[in-house]
Amino acid sequence: MVIRMRHTRAHRDNRRAHHALEGSALTVCPNCGAKMQRHTACQNCGQYKGRAVVDVHAELRKKQSKKNASSETAAEK
Repeated sequence: MVIRMRHTRAHRDNRRAHHALEGSALTVCPNCGAKMQRHTACQNCGQYKGRAVVDVHAELRKKQSKKNASSETAAEK
């Protein structure tokens, strides 16, 4: 098939000018002041809309225990 009306590079690039990705909008947590993504719980303090929804300290302890367990098994080998 032959292109009847060719689009110029300028026409193509003007169309693609709006295809750029934008960074996600960050807000400040009202509880701790850390930057957080909108409509999600704060990763620093675990609060969302003034309520504690994630126990951040428990998650941190869980990660530490997993890390310790994996390092112990690696040391045994």
